[in-house]
Amino acid sequence: MNNSLRVAVAGALIVSTLGLSGCGALIAAGAAVGALAVTDRRTIGAQTEDQGIEMKGSTELREALGSAGRVSVTSYNRKVLLTGQVATEQDKQNAERIIAGISNVRSVHNEVQVLGAASLTTQAADTTVTARVKTALLQAPDLPADQVKVVTEAGTVFLMGLVTRREADRAAEVTSRVSGVQRVVTVFEFIQEEEAARIHGTQK
Repeated sequence: MNNSLRVAVAGALIVSTLGLSGCGALIAAGAAVGALAVTDRRTIGAQTEDQGIEMKGSTELREALGSAGRVSVTSYNRKVLLTGQVATEQDKQNAERIIAGISNVRSVHNEVQVLGAASLTTQAADTTVTARVKTALLQAPDLPADQVKVVTEAGTVFLMGLVTRREADRAAEVTSRVSGVQRVVTVFEFIQEEEAARIHGTQK
């Protein structure tokens, strides 16, 4: 990734992680997200479907669980990661069943915990860890940081994306060294080095 594009990607990651508000933030986010769309290894169709899965899934889970849980839905190339907390094992299984029933979902990785809701302090700490991990990945010159999606839940960092085996191992290694990371779980989908090079070549 060239320096100007890496800067744009960094802007998108910072804005998305910190949740900045206001016109300036919206303009920055719009420009940076545009850069992300260009470099994303997913097809435009997959990106659109991922957004739809996340929105629909979040809505259906809120309706089903109410105040009984807090479940986050993260979709990457139609592969869904569920994180958060619910009150019972049945709630956890219901959440997975609901998401699996959504159109275009290929698989569900259910990491929901059966325990009380995370405190605001824990949620704030997770946001900080996510920002640190994204920064560390961006600073690794041998990593396509824009291809790695980072989700943190109670100190556990989940990594998603379309990556090669080498990229996956390197991303996990970099992440494990970040302050505040208690555990690293990879939920990657693997592609060959040749395919990664081909995709990169078409995006130049």
